[in-house]
Formats: sequence, structure tokens, C-alpha cells
Amino acid sequence: MNRAKTLPSILLIVFIHQFCTSLDTITINQPIVDGNIRVSTGETFALGFFSPGKSSYRYLGIWYNKISEKSVVWVANRDSPINDTSGVLSINSHGNLVLNNRYQTTPLWFTNVSALPTNNCIAQLLESGNLVLFHSGSAIWQSFEHPTNTLLPNLKLGLDRRTGLNRFLTSWKSSDDPDTGNFSVRINPEGYPQLFIYEGHVPKCRAGYWNGVGWSGVPFMQKVGFIFSYSYVNNENEISYSWNVVNGSILTTGVLNESGFFHRLKWHEDKGRWEEFASLPRDQCDSYGLCGAYGNCVRRNGEIDCTCLPGYQPKSPQEWYRKDGSGGCVRKNQTALCRNGEGFVEVTNVKAPDTSVARVLANLDLKACKDECLRNCSCTAYASMGVTEGSRCLTWYGDLLDTRVFTEGGQSIYVRVDALELAQYANKRKDLLARKGILVIMILSVATAVSSVVLFSYCLVRRQKRLSQNGQHEMFTSSSSTLPDDHPREKELDRSGSDPHLPFFDIDTIVEATDNFSNKLGEGGFGSVYKGQLSNGQEIAVKRLSKQSGQGIKEFMNEVQLISKLQHRNLVRLFGCCIHKEDKMLIYEYLPNKSLDYFIFEKSRKQLLDWKKRFEIIFGVARGVLYLHQDSRLKIIHRDLKASNILLDASMEPKISDFGLAKLFKEHQIEAITKQVVGTYGYMSPEYAMDGLYSVKSDVFSYGVLILEIISGKKNTEYDKESPSLNLIGNVWKLWREGKGLDIVDYSLLEHSYPCEEILRCIQIGLLCIQEHPADRPTMLEVVFMLGNETSLPSPKKPAFVFRTQSGQESLITRGEVCSINDCIITMIEGR
Repeated sequence: MNRAKTLPSILLIVFIHQFCTSLDTITINQPIVDGNIRVSTGETFALGFFSPGKSSYRYLGIWYNKISEKSVVWVANRDSPINDTSGVLSINSHGNLVLNNRYQTTPLWFTNVSALPTNNCIAQLLESGNLVLFHSGSAIWQSFEHPTNTLLPNLKLGLDRRTGLNRFLTSWKSSDDPDTGNFSVRINPEGYPQLFIYEGHVPKCRAGYWNGVGWSGVPFMQKVGFIFSYSYVNNENEISYSWNVVNGSILTTGVLNESGFFHRLKWHEDKGRWEEFASLPRDQCDSYGLCGAYGNCVRRNGEIDCTCLPGYQPKSPQEWYRKDGSGGCVRKNQTALCRNGEGFVEVTNVKAPDTSVARVLANLDLKACKDECLRNCSCTAYASMGVTEGSRCLTWYGDLLDTRVFTEGGQSIYVRVDALELAQYANKRKDLLARKGILVIMILSVATAVSSVVLFSYCLVRRQKRLSQNGQHEMFTSSSSTLPDDHPREKELDRSGSDPHLPFFDIDTIVEATDNFSNKLGEGGFGSVYKGQLSNGQEIAVKRLSKQSGQGIKEFMNEVQLISKLQHRNLVRLFGCCIHKEDKMLIYEYLPNKSLDYFIFEKSRKQLLDWKKRFEIIFGVARGVLYLHQDSRLKIIHRDLKASNILLDASMEPKISDFGLAKLFKEHQIEAITKQVVGTYGYMSPEYAMDGLYSVKSDVFSYGVLILEIISGKKNTEYDKESPSLNLIGNVWKLWREGKGLDIVDYSLLEHSYPCEEILRCIQIGLLCIQEHPADRPTMLEVVFMLGNETSLPSPKKPAFVFRTQSGQESLITRGEVCSINDCIITMIEGR
């Protein structure tokens, strides 16, 4: 062989290979095999195969190309590693990016977009670090819409309301394993949107809401605003957040690590490493809800302390600070906070409470915001929106949770207090001003004594600084370590393996409060409910279980332990319990308007619920169930969601009650099975009623039945006179298919105008919830989104339990066809 001819050929092959591997594109004829890479045009990022840390597995990923430390920013097959170097990334015949093992036909990962002509498809690694799949020049898929653990400049976090796409970060399992970890960073759209770090479905840390220049809960990040430019969008199309670097030469990124900490990093070229300039959480006060409801977390000299907001005192003085957030504070006085001389006390330099229970009021200055909050008896606090949001304010309608004090930054909130607390605050303020005046006079009188002037000035500055750091005026800081003299006697519950910190009322307290059980509110299969009033004025409802009740000590303790750990405006509040010999009692907050079934199924009372109020109840129950399934510290399946278990407060706000049958799921548990099926006929999902299989989708089914009952004013167990074989579900389905969905609307609503489209939308959501197969039903997060947004809805499939057999039992319809009702606009209501 002629070596002179062979050498140039070899060099040419090497040159062609190097040229090909430096391209930034992938075509149907140019796949990537393990060992090759693609590099963006500016050579900032590279795409190829890698092994993380000490692992020998191979993954397809994107990393920084220029820096010495290999920093992976995106992984495709994070949950499907390759055992060897046989990986290939290519564009298949359907126009999808597909990752295969050379020896297997089943793809390990693919983009899953619509089938398109492959000759017009090309994938390109952009200089931003975004891998984009194009068809005829239009992007049809991009890695920025499916981030892993890294937030790059211009990468959006948040929800696309048009498509339902939710972009959020998830941690790696470990530094050697990019498998989906236990932590995530995402925007929660509930109430007023906020940025959270979650551990599983449980909030770990809250960055707050967008105040115009940054997230309200991380004021220290606003100091580096000259380095970054931010984009925040909240409209009918999307909720999103992204950032960019003002100086394009700076390499900076955000990484959610495997321990649940989000770090903002900057590449230090001289030191050859990433350096952290910000992180979240920073200290224990950033732990979500650490001090419980109405608590305020303060960090002094490196130590964490919990105080109470104005007008509140520790719920359990002996040990009110608890890591599970079940401690917190309760109101000092039980006088009504409704047009009874109440007002507001300012709390400064704090992170505003969780805005999941807040509303935004536009075109209102702070004075108008105060007036609006004062008019609504359910409003617990108000605050200005922030730095650049103009005349907008926030008002809270529920427990004030996850408030903390900042040494620098933060904002003021105004907490609703009763007339007594307000008067005490005013007197103490006058006293403080008087003392300041005396101090000024003393300083002036000894002006010639320079040392005295310096001493008094120093003391005044130190005092003001201490008051500012406390996050509220010293005179209304709750520091009481004992309960008021008239507080009901409590003991620690120390039996049946229960939580030793749950309030335990002795029998004498309950007998006295209920006047020896003389004021009965109602009675059911479990026993009776009595109204009572504690010695401090607090009204209560006592659920006294009968000896014949199916709810034994196990179910009783189950309800106590579960509901005592839950805090949500749409869940009934449990004050404590009492066990005396054979008696078992639960002590709840008293809700004056009884239960939902008291109104919607009674001809004389259903007229009190117009459509606006019914929709608020539908929405409120959905938010409560979503909290149980996803947003609480526990993952709970209620298993007995029905109209009689929805209680109504003075403002007709719904509160879910009765957790005796509830089940606690582990974080990643999807479903469970039981041999003992318990619940209420007419609300049980088919898989639970027949096979004992229950999951979050069982509650979704019950919720769907509840929606239809609220709209129609009829029980699901009632049957149509014209079609006696059809129950409510069957009748709704029949009318929906015929395009007569409005025919199910409660006759009492016909006396008032109501939004036809909104009611039809709710009927459709109800039908989606009661579909036979659990996988077809939406999650409660999707239900809340559908209720709150005018997005297109899928067509429901035929539901289960629509017919009654000759024996009177419900029958299950299997494999129902898809409804094809048109999404038409109803402009006229015809008489029936």
C-alpha cells in the first residue's frame, strides 16, 4: 500500500469526523452516537452522552462546553439509563427525536410530537443551551419546556394555560444519579401565584409572590438586580418567570440540588469553579409554616424563635413551636371580628403570609385596601402588592401562614385585631411616643453634656433597631407563656398511640360547655352533634359518637390525628377531643349554617343559594380536596366526600369535615386496596365499590357527584320520574348527550339570571370527574384549573352507575362511548 496516498486519506477522514462532531444540528442522516457530541455555535454548550460522578451508566445530556468543570444542565433519559456505550440519538420516520440502544427497538426516550414529514425536521442545539426540534423552520419541541434540575437564562418556569404544560425543576436523586429526585421548584397558581420548593407534594420553602422586581420572600435577591433582568407574566395565557444576564459574558445558573436547596451560581474563571451568591432556603425560618398559623418566625443572633402576630397567642404555651407546623397561634379574645370596632395593626419587615388564601384588588391604594378588607368580615389581613405593581393590594381570607421577619427588606402587612387589642395597641403607642418625647426633652436639657447626648442617642438607635428587627412593635409582641384564666382545661392526650400534643378536653369542660348536651344540632349514624360554648366565649360543635357507631376508637383516633395536622380555609378546624369511659368526642369549630345538604336538598332553603354562591362552594370544596391530595403536609384520601360532610360557615364558605374514613398515603403511593369497603352509597367510585381499590381519583369521583348535586339540587340516589331507570348521573348523561344540559339545573335558580356557559362548563367538569376509569378522570389540580380558567375541556366518556336494575341496585356501565356534544353558546333559556 502507498503510504503517501494513505496518510492524506486518514487525515481527511479525521478532519471530516472532527468537522461533523462539531456541528450543532441533528438530521435524519446525521444521528449522534455515544462518543460524538454536538456543540452550539458559540461553543458554550455541548450535547452528547456522559456518565455522572462515579456512575457507569450513560445518559444523553447537555453541559457547559467551555468550562473545566463538567456541569450538566439537562438530561433526556434521566429515568432510563443505558448500560453501555450503545446509545444513539436520531430523528425517526415520524419526525421525533428518539434515543435508542443499538440492540433494542424500544426507545428509551423520545419527544412524542405529532407525526410529520422527516425531510423537513431538524434538531439544533442553540447557544442558550436549548435543544430545539424544528419542522419547516417552526419549533415543535424544545428541551426548555422540559427542564430537569437547572434554571438557565431565558428558560421559563410556570404554567401555559393554553396547553396545560407546566414547566418546573426536579432534583437529581444524587450527584451520581440524575433520576427524578424528591424535590421540585414550581409556581403554584392557587390564590395569588407564588414560587415554592416542594418535597414531594409538601411545601418545603416559599419564595413568595412576584412584587414587580423579585419574589417577595427573597428580598436579598433584589440586591443583585443590576446583574439580571427578569420577566414575569401572569395573564389568561400563562403564568411564567424567567431571567437573563445583563452582561452576556457572565456564566450564571440556578440549580436545585438533591437535598432540596436551590443555589444561584456564578462561574469564577480564575478559580475554575462555580461560586454561590444566593440560595434558598437560607435558614430554618425559611422552612414552610415552621411557626404554624398566625406565627411569625424571627432569627436573632443565629437562633430561631417563633412569636405570634398581633392579637394572637400560642395555641399550646407548653410547646407551641413544632416542626410539623401544627402549633401556631390562636386569637387572644373571642369577640366577633365583624363590624365590632376592630381594626388593623402594622407588622413590618416581614415576608407576607402564604397568598394561596389571598386575593388581588386592582386600582386600590393602601387606604382603599384597608377599607375593603374591613368591610369583609372574612378578611384577616391586607398589604400593598409591592414595589412596581401600582395601585394594587392583597387581602387574605384564611389562616396567615408562613410569615417571617427579615433583618433587611421585607414589607408591611396589616393584621386584623379586635377592638380591645386595637385599644391596647393605641395606648401603648401613645405611651411609647410620650416616652420618646420625654427622652427628647431630657436630651435637650443636657445638651451641654455631650456624653449624655451620645448615651441617649445610642440607646434610642438601639431601641429602634431592635423594634425593627422584631418585625413588629414591641408593645404588641405576644410573649405570654400561659393561657388566660378562663381558658378551658386541657390535658395532653396520652392514650391509644395518639399524638401527645393534641388538645384533650376533660369531660367536665364539655358538659359545662354544652349545658349537659342539651343543644343538639343534628344526629347521624355516627352519633349526635351538640352546640356548646367554652368559658372563654369560643363556640364549639361537639361530635359525640354513639356506642353503636361504626366509628370505633381506631377511626376516632384516625380522624383526630389527621385533621389536627391540616390547616386550610376549606377544611373544618378541630380544637381537640375528649375520651371519657365509653364516650368519644371530637370538638370542632362551630359553623352556624350547618351542612350543604341542609340547603340544596330542601325545597324551602335551596332558594337561599344562588348560582354565584353555589359556584363558590364548588370551587371551595375543590381547593380543599386539592389541599388534601397535594398541598398539605400529608397526602390524604377522604373516602367519604358528600354533601352532608360539607359544612358552611357564617359567610357560607364550605369546609370539608368528617375524616373518620380518611386514609393517609405515602408520598409516592398511587393507590391502595381494602377488603372492607366503607363510605356512602351514591358517592363511591366503581373501582372502590366493587374491588376495594381507592386512590385520589376515588375522591375525584365523589366530587363529580357533588358538583352535579349542587347544580341540580337533587341527590344522586333520586330517580327521574320520566326515566325511572336513571339516577341523577344517568339523567345528566342522557341530557348532556342530547344537548340539553341546562335541563338539570335546579328549578330555584330559574328565578334568577345565571351564566349558562359557566353552568354547562361545571356540568362537563362533573361528568369528567365521574368517568368509569380512574385514569380518565382529572386530578384535583386539573379540576381547580378548569374551574378557574376558560380553557377548552375534553369530552367526557360515559360515566359509571347510570342505571338501576330491577333489584334497585346501581349497575356499572363499561366501555362508554365518547360524547360529541358541541361547545355551543346558550343565549336563551326555554321553559321545561
